[in-house]
Amino acid sequence: MRLFIFFSFLLAFSSCGTPSGSRTEGIQLDSSQWNNLHEQFKESAIIHRRFKHVTVDSLLQQHAQSSIYKLDEIGKSVEGRAIYELTYGQGAKKVMLWSQMHGDEPTATMALFDIFNFLKGSGDGFDSIRNILKEELAIHVIPMLNPDGAERYMRRNAQRIDLNRDARAGQTVEGALLRSRAKAIAPRFGFNLHDQHIYYNTAGSTKPVSISLLAPAFNQERDVNEVREGAMKIIVGMNKVLNQYIPGAIARYDDTYTPRGFGDNFQSWGASTVLIESGGMKGDPEKQQIRKLNFIIILNALLEIAQGSYQQYEAKQYEDIPYNTSQLHDLVLRGLSFGSDAIPLNSDIAIRRSENTVGTDFFVRGRVEDVGDLQESFGYEELDAKGLTFVMGKMAEKPIDSLNALTAAIAYELLKKGIMGIAVKSPKLEDAGKLHNLPIHITAKNSFASTPFIDLGGTTNFYLADAAGTLKYAVLNGYLIDLSKPLEELPLIKSQVF
Repeated sequence: MRLFIFFSFLLAFSSCGTPSGSRTEGIQLDSSQWNNLHEQFKESAIIHRRFKHVTVDSLLQQHAQSSIYKLDEIGKSVEGRAIYELTYGQGAKKVMLWSQMHGDEPTATMALFDIFNFLKGSGDGFDSIRNILKEELAIHVIPMLNPDGAERYMRRNAQRIDLNRDARAGQTVEGALLRSRAKAIAPRFGFNLHDQHIYYNTAGSTKPVSISLLAPAFNQERDVNEVREGAMKIIVGMNKVLNQYIPGAIARYDDTYTPRGFGDNFQSWGASTVLIESGGMKGDPEKQQIRKLNFIIILNALLEIAQGSYQQYEAKQYEDIPYNTSQLHDLVLRGLSFGSDAIPLNSDIAIRRSENTVGTDFFVRGRVEDVGDLQESFGYEELDAKGLTFVMGKMAEKPIDSLNALTAAIAYELLKKGIMGIAVKSPKLEDAGKLHNLPIHITAKNSFASTPFIDLGGTTNFYLADAAGTLKYAVLNGYLIDLSKPLEELPLIKSQVF
């Protein structure tokens, strides 16, 4: 019944005969409908950020079996990996989307495969949307421009060149390829799809920015012509949709003109170009919720371009979106006592965790990012540490025979006793490099260096104790662990045997 009602809803809009270029709103979906749509068509073969070219290749070959798609191998990377372009629709409005020109920025790539699944569907009440996209648009998608970078989960290509600084010179094979496709397609609209770091917020807000948007400048003066104004209007529509999901977590990316950047150049080449930057969201380390947001705003923007309904928005509303600022950290400890007996000190500490890729997984290393008066800094997690004192962690006196002998429960009991590191007997160091999620540091070298004092850029392995000397919290590699909590409530810790 629900599907029948929604199908009737879509038919009502379709029967209006909305002409191309109309300023009416056309077909629109509410947040509940978008949520259901993404749940139905989410690509299950991609469940984490560190997928490789082989997965993309396999999925694209499957989509190529459908008659609605045209798949072309448009070139190869430096290391010989195929770069593909998937085309959908036969309309007059040409749209070009490219993702993962930075190999470690995969969120939109995941969303594109969700969109591919949706476009291939039929008979489910959403054919009105598919038909208008197919009839009005010619959609050209390069889902992974930098497969060599994706293989290593790094920003740059195999030659260590940033592809998004190669639009002018075209000196890399991948950058030259994107330039050539832009020339051949001559798109009227472009979507430049990226990830930004997770420590952006907007001024005065403690929320991380989940999505940043930008209509890139096409000249040094950052003038607004008809092309850039079109991008601004599309973004206003995106912002409207996003505010249903993440109010206060949407920002505008810096619009300083970058003559080497592809977004700026696409704008100057006549394509109304939108930059989407996927940021952070608490509780979404693999960016699956932000993936859904990408699915929604990209698909909705394509629908508005097809209908011409993006023209209903006022470009000046683009200026109302606040700029990114970077005041976030993984953890902020406020008012911790960590000075010496001779020189006492109570201050704030900001901690960030960096990711280190191992295959399709990763471990983290925490570091002290800032120390001092940090009233204008915020944390994904914060602790009022007034009355608490810095305490060094200890190394276990006896090693364990093997990793199998150390359970999470045993590790947590050791941690609660002030032991942060333990050695594993491993004469051949066969355990070194293995990843684990245990609440303790494990070494195959029979040594562990606890944090001796708080130092800018230094390690983050220490305890917080109350005035009686009772250990209340552990900071383990940048993760805050409340020692009064049961094991099942500990954060997911990403560590490596060293």
